[in-house]
Amino acid sequence: MSLKYPRNRVPLARKLRRQLTDAERCLWQRLRRSQLGWRFQRQRPLGPYVVDFYCAAAGLVVEVDGSQHLDPDGLARDHERDGWLKSQGLAVLRFDNRQVLLETDAVLEEIRCNCLARAGEGNL
Repeated sequence: MSLKYPRNRVPLARKLRRQLTDAERCLWQRLRRSQLGWRFQRQRPLGPYVVDFYCAAAGLVVEVDGSQHLDPDGLARDHERDGWLKSQGLAVLRFDNRQVLLETDAVLEEIRCNCLARAGEGNL
């Protein structure tokens, strides 16, 4: 799936790639180079947004959320963002930083299972 995005999102995506959080870095070390059998991109512009991780083959977005996502404004922004991504035919998985850092294998297994399920749906 190829989604158009404004070119002005590219510099932001590059900046975010250089400034990964500890949780994003931990997850990226396990997702990169197709270690799960699926190719992921990090800090990928999709439409008006830059998502943390994106697997085009499975139509899957993975977001790693810090505490700012728990306040009412953050929840509202996430809801709007998830709605737009879902309207594009994508599935969105969200994990908080703590989950990624302390339960890395369980997070990876959930991502892998979602990739397999999405590929089996034929929605791609």
